[in-house]
Amino acid sequence: MVMDINEIREYLPHRYPFLLVDRVTELTLGESIVAYKNVSINEPFFNGHFPHHPIMPGVLVVEALAQACGILGFKTVNKLPADGYVYYLVGSDNVRFKRPVMPGDKLELRAQVEREKRGIWKFKCQATIDGELAVEADITCAERKVA
Repeated sequence: MVMDINEIREYLPHRYPFLLVDRVTELTLGESIVAYKNVSINEPFFNGHFPHHPIMPGVLVVEALAQACGILGFKTVNKLPADGYVYYLVGSDNVRFKRPVMPGDKLELRAQVEREKRGIWKFKCQATIDGELAVEADITCAERKVA
């Protein structure tokens, strides 16, 4: 299941400059997702995060992984933010930063469902660049009804 940016915008409430998933290339409901973020020098955070040696902040790589997890969760349970639902990032464990993410990188985001119980989702995640591990993390998200 492939998703372009228009469909992604239906499943994530985030908008520029905080929408960190550009495309979904694989999605198996209830199991896994593969997506990517094209990292551009035009990203606003590069103005202040080591401007002479631009590096994507690690916390934003974790956020990109969490957004991919949110898409997988929403698609699996067939709900949308427009229906009044949100996936909150509620935890990240075993986070390891293995290499910097820089302008020009295509950041591949992978998440696999480890378990789900009463709207609490646990995912095993990896962000890679050209097959090289950049970040790994165990991410926990909570599905909640808002408004």
